Amino acid sequence: MDLQHGVTFLKNIKISAATDFSDTKGSRVCIVTAGARQREGETRLDLVQRNTDILKSIMPKLTEHSPNTILLIISNPVDILTYVAWKLSGLPKTRVIGSGTNLDSARFRFMMSERLNIAPSSCHGWIIGEHGDSSGEYNLNFYFVNYQLEGIFF
Repeated sequence: MDLQHGVTFLKNIKISAATDFSDTKGSRVCIVTAGARQREGETRLDLVQRNTDILKSIMPKLTEHSPNTILLIISNPVDILTYVAWKLSGLPKTRVIGSGTNLDSARFRFMMSERLNIAPSSCHGWIIGEHGDSSGEYNLNFYFVNYQLEGIFF
């Protein structure tokens, strides 16, 4: 579902999943979604150590097969794990990107498009803040086509 919501930012792309790191050989972009599932009562910050351990096992294999890749980190807590992935990968900081609130914004746009029955690419609204419990729709102005809607609530 995350990747479906994220397609509002892209044109024609090919997305494939793999568990064998050799399948990533020569990838221009690798999207890292690996991580432990959040347990009941846990915050995203509670996942840091478990997901850091997972990244420690992934990054050397990923960068071995795709040393020139751009990493897009989606694992939670995404802001912290993006930094961890950068340090573990040895890649330049310009090639390790966290999804941050881009995915939240894409979800917001997707939900608005469903409600208004228009294409997600025609909807423009943003979620700001860190990706987590403190993010929110701080600006509730929403734009689609050539019109602006103010204060739309679900």
